[in-house]
Amino acid sequence: MSDQFLSSIGLTLVFVGLAIAFVAVVLLFLRGFKGKGGKVRGGGVVIIGPIPIIFGTDKESVKFILVLSIILVALLVILMVLWSNIFR
Repeated sequence: MSDQFLSSIGLTLVFVGLAIAFVAVVLLFLRGFKGKGGKVRGGGVVIIGPIPIIFGTDKESVKFILVLSIILVALLVILMVLWSNIFR
């Protein structure tokens, strides 16, 4: 694959991520006007190398993020192994 193709894919993914974040913020803003209150839950993960650091507001969100981070780290390891085998 060419460098230009990979950079265009990366740039496209950045813009798609920004668009998804913008739509999520707008939807949350509109939900606030409708008066549909609810329990606020959330969490996040910071991956430093292969080690995830997970935080959250409740057990359910932490479990969900833990599963997602395990899948992400597994995919990262698989891609690293495949990448090193392709470009030997």
